[in-house]
Amino acid sequence: MLLDIASLPSPENSAIQLHPADNIAVARVPLAAGTELRVGGEAVMVREAVPAGHKVALRAIAEGATVFRYGQPIGLAKAPIEPGSHVHTHNLAFDERRAAYRFPSGSLDEPARREDGPSFLGYLRDDGRAGTRNYIAVVAASNCAAHTAELIAASFTGETLPPNVDGVMAFPHGEGCGHAGDADIDQLRRTLGGVLAHPNVSAAVILGLGCEGNQIDHYLGDTGPRAGRLVGMTVQASGGTRSTVEAARREIARLIEIAAAESRRPIPASRIVLGLNCGGSDSFSGITANPALGRCSDWLAELGGTPVLAETPEIFGAEHLLVQRARNREVAEKLLAKIGHYKQYLARFGGSFDDNPSPGNKAGGLSNILEKSLGAAAKSGSSPLIEVYDYAERIHNSGFAFMNTPGYDPVSLTGLAAGGANLIAFTTGRGSAIGFPTVPVIKIASNSHTFRAMRDNMDVNAGSIADGERTIDEVGREIFDLMLAVASGQQTCAERLGHREFVPWRIGPVM
Repeated sequence: MLLDIASLPSPENSAIQLHPADNIAVARVPLAAGTELRVGGEAVMVREAVPAGHKVALRAIAEGATVFRYGQPIGLAKAPIEPGSHVHTHNLAFDERRAAYRFPSGSLDEPARREDGPSFLGYLRDDGRAGTRNYIAVVAASNCAAHTAELIAASFTGETLPPNVDGVMAFPHGEGCGHAGDADIDQLRRTLGGVLAHPNVSAAVILGLGCEGNQIDHYLGDTGPRAGRLVGMTVQASGGTRSTVEAARREIARLIEIAAAESRRPIPASRIVLGLNCGGSDSFSGITANPALGRCSDWLAELGGTPVLAETPEIFGAEHLLVQRARNREVAEKLLAKIGHYKQYLARFGGSFDDNPSPGNKAGGLSNILEKSLGAAAKSGSSPLIEVYDYAERIHNSGFAFMNTPGYDPVSLTGLAAGGANLIAFTTGRGSAIGFPTVPVIKIASNSHTFRAMRDNMDVNAGSIADGERTIDEVGREIFDLMLAVASGQQTCAERLGHREFVPWRIGPVM
């Protein structure tokens, strides 16, 4: 689809109506009071200044009436809204009423993993998964081992590693002790276990202090094909920090030899598990970057690959669209259960899903979580929803899936990566800067201003869609082709900048 706009603003292209039922349009460029718009064959005079990305009323909206974007409700008018008025948080109320769910009546099979489609050069692992990188990981079992883990990884900085070894990466964090109950420690163990056994990790060290709640014994004892690739150590038993660094270096030297013997080989694109995430969204995210990533997601799912949507707070208000795409009623109910549990989780702390839009989201034109979610869900394309996962749960299906994560970017990326995503595609309107230690993160800018202003951080400019220069399909193809190139070893901007954010999700109190 090519948005019917041109690069130079005119009355016909200065605002974008995304669905015929919408009673608002999105300003493509800043609109001054007195600007004439022609949308859907009708003339509208702008009554007040409307920033780029913000909404302008196309017709009169009565107090209490529904405001529509994407043909979907995004809230209620707090007061009468005149044609040409700026529509935002000052006159648009959040409305938590849910749309009716249309559950699937039958059941679909998972798509077959095609072996005859496009391929990439990756590392085929013994469990059948594919690595897009080949790292040695040094994972702290607790905060008390975090500093030592960082020292171990840093000691390899500047050293020449074999061509097939991408580096030694530390995973420091602030968890692992002082947890109340079992839920938090179980989730942390699932997260760290996913990092240790990740297909982008050739071998790993699990490092504890020795007396923390999250004991390293939980991760050891594997007799499978990776048994010789995991080393357990504690700072207390190794003689303190300096002695531990020296001992770890000796073990890692052996692990590097194992990794160096591995080489990239052609692997079908159906082995890509692509995490789908967005951060610092703006109003253009749901018009450009997210729909383009949705095209890429659909093409990957058709091949039997696995695009995985995340961020439970950011599907609230759009979940009815995912429910009707579920492969069967069971999967639909699993999705709704995750939303229900998340809502209870927020209620324990007096929170609401509408707490999610950040000041940056609102400055970019997003008024509430309903509007944000409808745009965010576009990353998933239109493929059937095959499976729903808990946070950091091992991803095993072919076809489109969903993972329960927070909307907070570093925590969400950590869950996707721990679940086995070997690539992540991340859309942003405001310019979020983030990555992950062992998983490449592709950054897709929703508007050309952010792309130009943060060129060092952005890999793809989806803003060219709003500029009228390219179609959603064309940008989607660019993302797909870049995905294959990055899977084959091409570095992303986040990798070149050294972004290594890793933040496990803590769900309970600190003891």
